[in-house]
Amino acid sequence: MKYRSTRGGMQPLPFSEILLEGLAPDGGLALPESLPQIDAQVLESWRTLSYPGLATEVLGLFIDDIPKSDLSRLVHEAYRPGVFDAEEIVPLKPLSDGLSLLGLSQGPTLAFKDMAMQFLGQVFEYVLAERDTTLNILGATSGDTGSAAEYALRGKRGISVFMLSPHGRMSDFQRAQMYSLQDANIHNLALKGVFDECQDIVKTLSGDLAFKSRYHLGAVNSINWARIAAQVVYYFWGWLRATTGPGQQVSFAVPSGNFGNILAGHIARSMGLPVRRLVLATNENNVLEEFFRTGIYRPRSAAQTQATSSPSMDISRASNFERFVFDLVGQDAAEVRALWDELARDGEFDLSYLQPEFEASYGFVGGVSTHADRLRTIRSVHESTGVLIDPHTADGVKVAQQYVEPGIPMLVLETALPAKFSETIEQAIGKPAEPPANLRDLASLEQRVEVMDCDVELVRRYIEQHAA
Repeated sequence: MKYRSTRGGMQPLPFSEILLEGLAPDGGLALPESLPQIDAQVLESWRTLSYPGLATEVLGLFIDDIPKSDLSRLVHEAYRPGVFDAEEIVPLKPLSDGLSLLGLSQGPTLAFKDMAMQFLGQVFEYVLAERDTTLNILGATSGDTGSAAEYALRGKRGISVFMLSPHGRMSDFQRAQMYSLQDANIHNLALKGVFDECQDIVKTLSGDLAFKSRYHLGAVNSINWARIAAQVVYYFWGWLRATTGPGQQVSFAVPSGNFGNILAGHIARSMGLPVRRLVLATNENNVLEEFFRTGIYRPRSAAQTQATSSPSMDISRASNFERFVFDLVGQDAAEVRALWDELARDGEFDLSYLQPEFEASYGFVGGVSTHADRLRTIRSVHESTGVLIDPHTADGVKVAQQYVEPGIPMLVLETALPAKFSETIEQAIGKPAEPPANLRDLASLEQRVEVMDCDVELVRRYIEQHAA
């Protein structure tokens, strides 16, 4: 299988090449030249597989330049007891009224990002060893990507991590998880800005091809296709756990900020998974919800991006959205380039003429959840089921409730465990969420972080001084 760019300026490349590249040389995002198709017979044959077994099968469809025996070993090392708490890796947790949680937060950083990052850590180290080279990972995080990447890559041979985060915009728990790591290959840079500005710096430096080549820059943000591929797996897993036979439809509700998580659902649906709806849930930063409601994509400025109680979704420019737009416009790379030129010039673009297709052809619907909605949802779910959910998952549950249909399971993708956002949990139920025993002393650990102005040249100089 070969990969192309959404903007058409990249020669087709195998998986291992785009794994190390991150952003395509033309500024676009890598996608398979064509998606593998899964029929009902193959899907049914996967019902008895373990999570690592299923991941080997699904990822093997996207990766043909790593021997399958090696891929299986990497996958089983990524998804093993001791790394993930749940025996099933991804448990299905019934709630009520047709809703269930797809439990994606059993990994070392208690967030769904672990599902992809643990695989990335294994496959990065494997490919770098095969090529006898090094990689400097440059990423941006609004909360959970950073810690998941750092826990997956800490101490890995040949890899240094430079993670940009918005200073003062994450929860205390999220900051402690990241900044308490003392590994020499981990570098936390807290920038005085918002997530979108951190992400812009990543894109600027990744787009400087001379700098990228000299310092072997790679990416762990969901601009890296390997992240998306690993996330596709749990859509298949959820469907297999929520259904009893071929052809039965399932809907998925996804708290959405950078669009990578729900894009993986779009990929799974495009591969033939019987998905009825992909329910996109945003917080007050509802740029994506506005697009699916109106067809107009209008990102907000840093000053207009609100700090909310679901901070990992405080994003106004979704990196992965370009991959979906590529499909929307008939995979016309020239049209994608024109739209992103228009976005740079005018601050928005208009695809309202395609709006009827969003649900009819792709299953997308959307909704917004506010701080008051989060508190109310956390409280009501806890009172009715005894299950405690985090604020982002609460956004997903709140919006999902509008789209429940008889006979069609609605799976809400769990974002994180509630202990990561204890202040909001206490507002909702009157007491904080208890962290796992092994993380109760996290806040008391020494933290190591560089705080700096949100300036691309400051980040560039830091990387030059500390690169692997």
